[in-house]
Amino acid sequence: MAKVSSKDLGTQPIGKLLIKQAVPASIGILVMSLNILVDTIFVGNWIGPTAIAAINVVLPVSFFIAALGMAIGIGGSSIISRALGANNIEKALTTFGNQLTLTFLFTVTFAIFGLYFVDSLIPAFGGKGNIFDPAKIYYEIILYGVPILGFVMLGNNVIRAEGKPKFAMYAMFIPSVGNLVLDYLFINVLNYGMAGAAWATTGSYVVAFLFILWYFLSENSELKITTSQFRLDKAIVFEIGSLGFVTLARQAVVSVSFLLVNNALYNFGGETSVTAYAIVGRMMMFVLFPVFGMTQGFIPIAGFNYGSGAYERVKETIYTAIKYATILGTIVFLGLMLFPETITKLFTSDADVIRETPSNMRWAFAAVPILAVQLIGAAYFQAVGKALPALLLTLTRQAIFFIPLMYILPLYFGELGIWMSFPISDVLSTIVTGYFLNREIKKTLVAKI
Repeated sequence: MAKVSSKDLGTQPIGKLLIKQAVPASIGILVMSLNILVDTIFVGNWIGPTAIAAINVVLPVSFFIAALGMAIGIGGSSIISRALGANNIEKALTTFGNQLTLTFLFTVTFAIFGLYFVDSLIPAFGGKGNIFDPAKIYYEIILYGVPILGFVMLGNNVIRAEGKPKFAMYAMFIPSVGNLVLDYLFINVLNYGMAGAAWATTGSYVVAFLFILWYFLSENSELKITTSQFRLDKAIVFEIGSLGFVTLARQAVVSVSFLLVNNALYNFGGETSVTAYAIVGRMMMFVLFPVFGMTQGFIPIAGFNYGSGAYERVKETIYTAIKYATILGTIVFLGLMLFPETITKLFTSDADVIRETPSNMRWAFAAVPILAVQLIGAAYFQAVGKALPALLLTLTRQAIFFIPLMYILPLYFGELGIWMSFPISDVLSTIVTGYFLNREIKKTLVAKI
């Protein structure tokens, strides 16, 4: 493999560069999404529909703790990309060392607290009735591996910040395949049930961590840190925190939304409605994988060129990323709208779930084609180090619009009101983000060219 340098982010044509960065990211997300989907299919068919609901209950807690690593990774990666663009290698190295220290401290602490309060957290997130026992089994095992997942999330984002998207793709591909193999072994062959599903997932985290460790110790990485760079630097910690808080807030709101939706749907339709939402939730990343991939490919390019003062390239990157992501998202969206029943039947043979899920799926994903503007617009501000607008725009979709709508609309439409909240919040947040992104381009990027 030809050696790739971060300098390529500032020299290659934007269209070619976005494809080079986004395609591996999209493939990695697709493989990870397929892994989650197939994992859910295995669980639903080999254990039962209640097991699907149990996993969905656990996800908000484990995702939030893992999101600490992702937040530190994305926040620090913005600094690293801009530092590499400005040729400030020392700042890039110190940032990486501080990221490792912060990830260890936060993920381990929160995992300990999560295990201590297990009996309170599971019911709070909708794990009631028959869902509680399998959810607790899955939860306790998963939390042992969550700190490892935090380092995986951190490492993946730093690899991408270095301009090495193929290695970032491998870091997502390898554990996905490993998880499916371990699922088959632990659930179908050894008949370990929910514990088997949990250990398969935790084992896949370990495989990913070992690959990322190899990458940073090999000659492929430009970031060769020393022990002194693990010492926390106040200014860098603050910058990582302010930018990383955007990601953490987004994941926290997603976790809270899961909690609220699970409980609201349980009150309306019981375990069947919660299972339907679990299937829709699994499809969310799969449906949006081209947009997420384009967003991840966009961030290091925008950050590097902003750091080097190439504002015309930054503007071109924004427009090109939105165009590509919108086209890809629309194609996937059409497939989803045409075959929701077939998709649902992959997960379960339960007649009630099959009857309820397809129409809800169509509502939840009705506004997917326009989301590129919202996701890439918010990512731009994070990539260039503007934490406050990044935070506010990130929160518009879930916190500012979705959660209030989820409480208001059911007063008039019942359970349907919950599902209607998804596309309405997507449209409103896209309009707001589009306005502020356009203003930023005119007042900042164009003015500096």
